[in-house]
Amino acid sequence: MDKVWLTAAGLYVIVLLRAGGTFAVGWLTGAGARRSRFAEKFSAERFQRVERAIQRWGAPVVALSFLTVGFQTAANFLAGSMRMPVRRYLPALFVGGAAWALVYATAGIGILEGLGRLFAEHTALGVAGVVAIVLAVAGVVVYRRRRTARTPQDTAND
Repeated sequence: MDKVWLTAAGLYVIVLLRAGGTFAVGWLTGAGARRSRFAEKFSAERFQRVERAIQRWGAPVVALSFLTVGFQTAANFLAGSMRMPVRRYLPALFVGGAAWALVYATAGIGILEGLGRLFAEHTALGVAGVVAIVLAVAGVVVYRRRRTARTPQDTAND
């Protein structure tokens, strides 16, 4: 159990730095855009309403985004670029980041331990599984390369 907490702590530090950095980049990007030739778009009433909504209600979205795949970076960047107050952002970052770290630490360690047991107890089965995965990936790569290498004339004749 100690390794789960140690892994979770390491992942927590990583997610705080990554997501916090994404928020900061979004904040700086938004600040730069507000000084650019697009500045008049940021003063439009519709944009102002969206920005106020994100500033007020965006924290739960940021916190829940950590339980998704692919949305968390966009949510953190958007929170920064829409100037979500840091006092609202940080609690969402801490809670969401903790959930993310615990999920990945427990699932990741569980998967690695399962693979370790598989190789220790049934080495041939483990090796066969790895070979099957490698062959499947290689087959997909070869298929896609051949398909994209075909000329338009080749596809017209099919």
